[in-house]
Amino acid sequence: MPPIPPRRAAPALLALLAACAAPAPEAGSAPEAPLPTETAPDGTCWAREHVPAIYEQVTGEVQVVQAEIAEDGTVIRPPVYRRTKVPKLVRPRGEMRFEAPCPAQMTPEFISSVQRALDARGYFHGAITGEMDGATREAVARYQKERGLESAQLSLETAKALGLIAVDLSELEDSGG
Repeated sequence: MPPIPPRRAAPALLALLAACAAPAPEAGSAPEAPLPTETAPDGTCWAREHVPAIYEQVTGEVQVVQAEIAEDGTVIRPPVYRRTKVPKLVRPRGEMRFEAPCPAQMTPEFISSVQRALDARGYFHGAITGEMDGATREAVARYQKERGLESAQLSLETAKALGLIAVDLSELEDSGG
């Protein structure tokens, strides 16, 4: 492969970096199906959600011409840089965990109740199917995002807030509620 001419080095590098970026989700597309929940030894169930890395484009310098250095270490010609937009890691990729209803609780009747509860609050706009389909996951994601959880997977806290899972009164008394 022939070397990239100096004038084309920066655009070629930027094209390479752009090719490495994850494609943006299409507008209106449903969130991905969630990862399976895990059951802890104490009987509670926990959801896992991948958290993607976030990159931001910032102004930086890209070397377009290498320095020319003599055998004795003397710099004959310094490197040439150009200011351009470069990616900067804002948040690394990771994984979050939160308590979720156990798979045995996720019956069609329960999911229908989730759909009706989200519909009553203006988040779900579809047929009550009893299936955790794309429209339901999207509604769950919008509801939870407003409450600080960016996930399309139903959390136990959300199910309790929607009135779908009984809340232990001692939990409310302990928290001053």
